[in-house]
Amino acid sequence: MLLREINNSGQDVLSTTFHSILFNRQEDILNKEELNPETPVFFVDLNLNQVIDKITTGKEEYHLKPFFYTSLCDKDAILYRQEIMRDIENDLLFSHIKLFAQNMRGIRKALDDAEKCSYKYQKERLFLDSVETYCETIQSLANHLFSDNIKSTGLLAFRQYLAGYLQSVHFIPLREETKKLIAGLSSVKYSILTKDLRVQVRPFENETDYSAEVEQLFEKFKQEPVKDYRIDFPFVPEMNHVEAAILKGVAGLYPDIFQHLIDFYEKHFNYQDEAIRIFDREIQFYLSYLEYIAKIKKSGLKFCYPEISDSSKEIHDYEGYDLALAHKLVSENSPVVTNNFYLKGKERIIVVTGPNQGGKTTFARTFGQLHYLANIGCPVPGRVARLFLFDKLLTHFEKEENIKSLHSKFEEDIIRIHEMLNEATPKSIIIMNEILSSTTLQDAVFLSKKIMSKITQLDALCVWITFIDELASLNEKTVSMVSAIVPENPAIRTFKIERRLADGLAYALSIAEKYRVTYKYLNERIPS
Repeated sequence: MLLREINNSGQDVLSTTFHSILFNRQEDILNKEELNPETPVFFVDLNLNQVIDKITTGKEEYHLKPFFYTSLCDKDAILYRQEIMRDIENDLLFSHIKLFAQNMRGIRKALDDAEKCSYKYQKERLFLDSVETYCETIQSLANHLFSDNIKSTGLLAFRQYLAGYLQSVHFIPLREETKKLIAGLSSVKYSILTKDLRVQVRPFENETDYSAEVEQLFEKFKQEPVKDYRIDFPFVPEMNHVEAAILKGVAGLYPDIFQHLIDFYEKHFNYQDEAIRIFDREIQFYLSYLEYIAKIKKSGLKFCYPEISDSSKEIHDYEGYDLALAHKLVSENSPVVTNNFYLKGKERIIVVTGPNQGGKTTFARTFGQLHYLANIGCPVPGRVARLFLFDKLLTHFEKEENIKSLHSKFEEDIIRIHEMLNEATPKSIIIMNEILSSTTLQDAVFLSKKIMSKITQLDALCVWITFIDELASLNEKTVSMVSAIVPENPAIRTFKIERRLADGLAYALSIAEKYRVTYKYLNERIPS
């Protein structure tokens, strides 16, 4: 999409100064129809579907989900969004843009109401009111953008575009004609004579207004406050037939002004600037995400703008957490456990072991969420982070057996893993959660080593949740992390994932729990 700016002679010229508040390159604008309309397949595994559903609730009119469904593949594009998000985190600028968006929503509602009106002149007057609000809203936004502290390339470019638009041959005549027409309508005066069921409209002839005298006359009869028996009639946006007839009579008294109103509607039917309309939609990406995380930040949890690398796979995140789970726990006033991770040198694969219900799956989701949110330009959970610019995010989380399938659960796992590894590249991120649990331990170990070997050859980043401890030290690319327990009471989980060697008890504990032969179960079964 090519936008306009205004040259010194006041004529429209093509501009590449401002393209989009979401995309920093012209070619991305031209290909916006390629935005992903469908929920990515890994969203459910990572609970990102819950996050995006919450973020976009109440903002369906903006059709925001494709923006959140489409990962960026360019480091500069991510930095472009990060800059803008940093600017909008300023409370003053946030409130100014929020007010702009609210006014634009009000304008759309006014236009919708106008289209529903069936009586002449009412539709045109509501349309005129929407134009007046539009002109005031654009001018106000421009004033705020020039007074607020803005540093991002995107908002600076939009501010420059807006300044040009306010001086354009489109906006100036629109604003002046709107003011002139509203002044003309404000000058309309008329009298209504009613007798029985007859209503007559006639020119105003400077008749005396007796309302003040009547109020003064009855002032002396006022005593103590009494119950107010007046009735508030509900507001109905469309006129009734009596009001429409009166308006028709008034229009007959002032034909020039009301003809101007009709001409104005026809002339300026598509008065809104397309770039501003797009900005109004796209800016909701930032507003909605910042609104979503505001409550979480207020609880004391950290967010940061991660450093993005498209080459080095030395990554880290400190004090990170599962965003979907944090949103739920904060709403319940429950504590949120944070975790750290890092990979350095040749390390690529984090193998997480430990007892059930210890936070291993949550850690895997956190790893995936962090990378995806970073790749769409959003701040991520954590105090400080450095993350990788991936091309594909591939997940395999254990699913219940499908009784309609012609394959066993084990066969389905193997097929899914085979497809995932064929799709993966060295720039992919792979997350696997407790795979191959439907087969024997011996077969699981054998197949897991084969899969691990393939991922190692790819040099892809991976998080692997497993009960097979020996995978944690398989080669120089693997890193062992373990879900911690309270030493004095192994039944109590801390939900902390610590970087240390596997203790060799994870699978044994899992088997013991499965067959109900842990200390707890044995105590319940053996009478005291």
